[in-house]
Amino acid sequence: MTGLLPLFGGAAPAQAAAEPNLAKNPGFENGLSGWSCSGGSGVVVGAPVHGGSGALKASPAGADNARCGQSVAVRPGSSYTLSAWVQGPYVHLGASGTGTTDVSTWTPSAGTWQQLSTSFTTGPSTTSVTVYTHGWYGQAPYFADDITLTGPGGGEPGEPVPGAPGGLRAGAVTASSVALSWDAVAGATGYNVYRDGTKVASAEGTSATVGGLAASTSYRFEVTATNATGESPRSAAVTATTTAGGDPGPSLPKHAVTGYWQNFSNGATVQKISDVQSQYDIIAVAFADATATPGAVDFRLDPALNYSEAQFKADIAAKQAAGKRVIISIGGERGTVTVNDAASAARFADSVHALMQKYGFDGVDIDLENGLNPTYMTQALRALSAKAGSKLVITMAPQTIDMQSASAGYFRTALNIKDILTVVNMQYYNSGSMNGCDGKVYAQGSVDFLTALACIQLEGGLDPSQVGLGLPASPRAAGGGYVSPSVVNNALDCLAKGTGCGAFKPSKTYPGIRGAMTWSTNWDAAAGNAWSGAVGPHVHGLP
Repeated sequence: MTGLLPLFGGAAPAQAAAEPNLAKNPGFENGLSGWSCSGGSGVVVGAPVHGGSGALKASPAGADNARCGQSVAVRPGSSYTLSAWVQGPYVHLGASGTGTTDVSTWTPSAGTWQQLSTSFTTGPSTTSVTVYTHGWYGQAPYFADDITLTGPGGGEPGEPVPGAPGGLRAGAVTASSVALSWDAVAGATGYNVYRDGTKVASAEGTSATVGGLAASTSYRFEVTATNATGESPRSAAVTATTTAGGDPGPSLPKHAVTGYWQNFSNGATVQKISDVQSQYDIIAVAFADATATPGAVDFRLDPALNYSEAQFKADIAAKQAAGKRVIISIGGERGTVTVNDAASAARFADSVHALMQKYGFDGVDIDLENGLNPTYMTQALRALSAKAGSKLVITMAPQTIDMQSASAGYFRTALNIKDILTVVNMQYYNSGSMNGCDGKVYAQGSVDFLTALACIQLEGGLDPSQVGLGLPASPRAAGGGYVSPSVVNNALDCLAKGTGCGAFKPSKTYPGIRGAMTWSTNWDAAAGNAWSGAVGPHVHGLP
C-alpha cells in the first residue's frame, strides 16, 4: 500500500559550487567501485540514468531489501547534506553511524527521477559514516544515481583505511554480557563492535564488553578498525552464548508474556495487581497521565477501584517477589504526553524515575499512539536508563503503521535504544490491512498478518528477543483484529520453528522471539482467562 508513511524527502538545498562531493563513484561510472550491496543485489546499468553513462539498479529479494552503501570519511561535529536521484517504488536514502541521530528519507513511488535529500550533524568523535540506499521487501527493483554528500572532508591525504582486525575472540561471558578482544591494526585510531550485524559499541583499545544481552542466547560479533579516513571491512565473526543466570534477583524469562492492567473500569473485570493471572511476566500499569508541564507525567490510582496506595505498592512488591516485572505505561489511546525537546526529555526521565521510586515500578512502557519524536524520546529513555540502572525494563506498544519502515519515528527510537530495549509488542489490531515484509498486503485477523508484519521488525534491525506479538484478549477488548489464542500460538510457532504458518512463511526462523502481549489482563479475566491460559504456557514452552 502507498501513502502509509509521510514522505520526508524534498528538493535538495542549493550548494556552493566549490563544495566537494565526498561520495566516491557517486554516478556509478566505474561500476560498483566503492559501493557494497547486500546479497549481490546491485548492478550498474546504462539505462535509465540520471547523468553520465551509469546508474545503480538494486533488486530486493525475499528478506533482503537491496541495501547498497559506502563508508565516507567525515569530521567530528560537522554538518552534512546527503542527496540522491532515485527512481522506483519504496526507495530509501540515509546515513548511519553519524554519532548523533541517524537519518533517512524515502519516496513510496518515483515513476521518474526524483531527488531525495536529508542532512545530519556528526558526533564529537565521529570520523566516518555510511551512506546508503535501499528498497523494500518484495518490491520491484529501484534505481539510484548521482549520490552527493557535501560537508567537510575527513582523513589525512594519503592515509589509508586500516585493514580488518584479526584474532577476534570471546572472553568472560555472563548472563547479560560478553567480553571481546582482538589484535591491534596498524593505522587504526579506534574500533567498532558489531552484534548480529548492528553496531553496538566503539573502543579506542583492543577490547570491549558488550552488555544488555539476554540470558542463554547466542550472539555473533564482528569488529572493524577505524581512522580519520574511514572504516575497515569487518573481521571474521565469533559466536558466544550468554549463561543461564548470574544477575542478582529474578530475571525475565527468555520468552515472556506481557499484559496491561487497567487503572480504570470500562466493563472488563476490575482487578487488583494481586489478581493478575500468573502467566503474565510483565505487567504494564495503564496509564500514567500527562501533567501541565511538557514532558512530565504522573500517576494516581482511580478512586473507582477502591484500591489503597499502600496495598497497590504491596501487591507490586509481591509480584516482583514471584519473579514478575511491573512497569508504568505512558500514553494509551488518549494519552497526550509530548517529548519534543531536550527540556521535556529531561522532565520525562525525571518524572518516570520518580514514579519508579514511589511505587516500585521496574520500568516503563511507551504507548504513545499519536506519534513520538525519535531524537528526544531516545534522549529521555537513555537518561532514564542512566538513573535506573541495568535492571530497567523498557517496552513499547506501537501501532502497526508505526513499524512499517525503519525510518518511522517509533522504529527509529527502538533501534536507537536497542542496547537497553526489552521488547516491542506492536499492536496487531485496530489497524486494517498492512504491508508485510514480502511487499504483499495482509488483512488483520490472520496468522499471515502477524508473521509477515513481525518479519519487518525482525529483518529491520531488532533482535528476535525484542519482538513480541500484541493482540486483544477478547473480541470486546478492541475494535478489530482479535484472533483466537490458537492463531497467536500458530504465529509464534511459525516465527520460532517454521511450523503453523499460513500462506506467508519467513525465509528463516527466529527461535529467540520474545513472546506475546495482550490488552488487557482485565479483559482476559472477563473472558475466563482463555487468552493467558492458552498463550501463556505456549510462550513459555517455546525453544
